[in-house]
Amino acid sequence: MERPQRLLLLLSLLSYPSTHAGALRSQIVGGHEAKPHSRPYMAALKFSSDFRCGGFLVAPDWLMTAAHCMGFRDITVILGAHNIHEPEESQQVLGVETYYKHPEYNDISLINDIMLLKLTAKAKLNKYVQVIPLPKSSSDIPTDTKCSIAGWGLIDKEKNTTRLFETNITIYSRRKCLNVYPHLNDGMLCAGSFHQLKDASQGDSGGPMICNGVAQGIVSFGYSAPPGVYTRIANYLPWIKKIMG
Repeated sequence: MERPQRLLLLLSLLSYPSTHAGALRSQIVGGHEAKPHSRPYMAALKFSSDFRCGGFLVAPDWLMTAAHCMGFRDITVILGAHNIHEPEESQQVLGVETYYKHPEYNDISLINDIMLLKLTAKAKLNKYVQVIPLPKSSSDIPTDTKCSIAGWGLIDKEKNTTRLFETNITIYSRRKCLNVYPHLNDGMLCAGSFHQLKDASQGDSGGPMICNGVAQGIVSFGYSAPPGVYTRIANYLPWIKKIMG
């Protein structure tokens, strides 16, 4: 069982079960390498010398990620990256001024797994670095909606990727998801692939789930096989607006 802080997007090929909601996966297994800089809103979060979480730019000086990534301090944000272990002219490196973890976040159940980071400076928006829109209403996403996820987490049981990987997933019905995750609430949604082992994993936590060009979810937790659970951003719009002012 892995601690939630270590989990990112995992398209897992593993099959062992876990009884802890925080036993997340650590890679996008079943995906493919993204076209370089095709997701300019993506951010890699570096803790000391390791990249352990993802995030996404929602305003020039605001980043959104998962609250369980707060387990790591002194986060460095890398924007405009494709290969996170090589210097690229497109990259922008910023610090975090203030951490805004949801006040009702629970690190056991991972309820309210959302966090906003106020950056130390505004990112310079260009073709490599852009913001991603958030939902305009609190409406739920229809079942079977096609979405995508991306991250720099594991791409198989032991192998990390230095380049951004991505995959497509589908929204599950709340009824079907409750069979797998009985504590699912309005702040969560469920997605994965019905036919293939595609999902997020360790190292992908905090990254966005994009549906029709809008960030609808945040990679949160799951078992070693799909579906995975994502924070439902639309549920938190009042809190987001309050924090970002």
